[in-house]
Amino acid sequence: MLDIRFIRENKEIVQEGAKKKHINFDVDALIKTDDERLLALKRFEELRAEQNRTSLMIGGNLALEERKQLISEMQLLKTDLKAREDELREVTVRWQKMMLEVPNIPDISVPEGESDEQNAEIRSWGELPQFSFTPKDHVALLELNDLADFERGVKVSGFRGYFMKNEGAELFFALWNYFYSYFIQKGYTPMIVPSLVRRESFIGTGILPQSEEDLYKVGDNEYLAGTAEVAMMGYHMDEIIPKEELPKKYIAFSPCFRAEAGKHGADVKGIIRVHEFFKIEQVLLCEASHEESVKWHEEITAHVEHLMQTLKLPYHVVLNCGGDLGLGQVKKYDIEAWMPSQQKYRETHSSSYFHDFQTRRLNIRYKDADGKTRYVHSLNNTACATSRLPAAILENYQQEDGSIVIPEVLRPYMGGKTIITKK
Repeated sequence: MLDIRFIRENKEIVQEGAKKKHINFDVDALIKTDDERLLALKRFEELRAEQNRTSLMIGGNLALEERKQLISEMQLLKTDLKAREDELREVTVRWQKMMLEVPNIPDISVPEGESDEQNAEIRSWGELPQFSFTPKDHVALLELNDLADFERGVKVSGFRGYFMKNEGAELFFALWNYFYSYFIQKGYTPMIVPSLVRRESFIGTGILPQSEEDLYKVGDNEYLAGTAEVAMMGYHMDEIIPKEELPKKYIAFSPCFRAEAGKHGADVKGIIRVHEFFKIEQVLLCEASHEESVKWHEEITAHVEHLMQTLKLPYHVVLNCGGDLGLGQVKKYDIEAWMPSQQKYRETHSSSYFHDFQTRRLNIRYKDADGKTRYVHSLNNTACATSRLPAAILENYQQEDGSIVIPEVLRPYMGGKTIITKK
């Protein structure tokens, strides 16, 4: 959420930001509604002040007839005040809804574009594997080596359901342990967070109300989260964090749930696009400084690049264009691993910063050196998404007979095994 004063003073910048993100938002309509809100508030407060003055007069030393007259006037004031209160409530609801729809302003470095097709590659790492055979896709490799059961997954869980088994399950645990160990050594606080989260945190992160169709609602006010970011941002809601504790660095694990609305024809088979998966997420809170946000954004991205390199997975980093940014993101990198069966890179990580867009909604603050209360800045980045990362490992490490070499850095977490073969 942007500050209404900032919006009023920079409406052209806000409107251009919406245009760059290809979000249909009318800043003039918001300002008009804010004018209505301020006028309704003024009328309500003036009438309430008049009511207070009349109450004091009634309680004073008055003649009987004067008191009766004032009491009669008080009844009219109460009726008028109720009408003004209803007017203020109605316009405030409209204003609040519009404020939740204001997109954050993208960084000047964000390229123009409508979709991920216009994202700009900024660097790549690793040599693409050359096979003397036609590489299999991860689905075939999982089934060949008895690492997953999709038929029973659908029977038990429905569309996009799956069971991981044998070394497939071990590979998941190996990745979680390897990534967790790395981030703990880097000073990140390990967390296991709820997936069942109240609506307030979804609104705070900017996921609601825009993306409700992609969420599973399980109660009057609860949803299943598609990322640990939601619970982790709610963790400090309505708090003032001591400045000396910043930056707050968390590495958070959770089951994740996504309805994948509107994507029924995409990645129907396999474990790249599923309704239920597991993810480790970096979440970072820092001082309210653009320079600080940029610095930490590069760091959380670098952590993942380092881990991809230790896994020896070819990847590239793209800078997301305006149309591929979410409502609150100022800037985002996607890290995409090479998928040999598709002969293209596929997203495995997403690294973003938001300035105070989320923390203003969630009321997460700190006091700066001058004692002024400010909203912290927030950032997040995928650390390890299972099942997308395992899919990339399977395809890049496959051999002609369908067996899979286990990445060297994961072997200590898989009992020293070096290869996965057919049972």
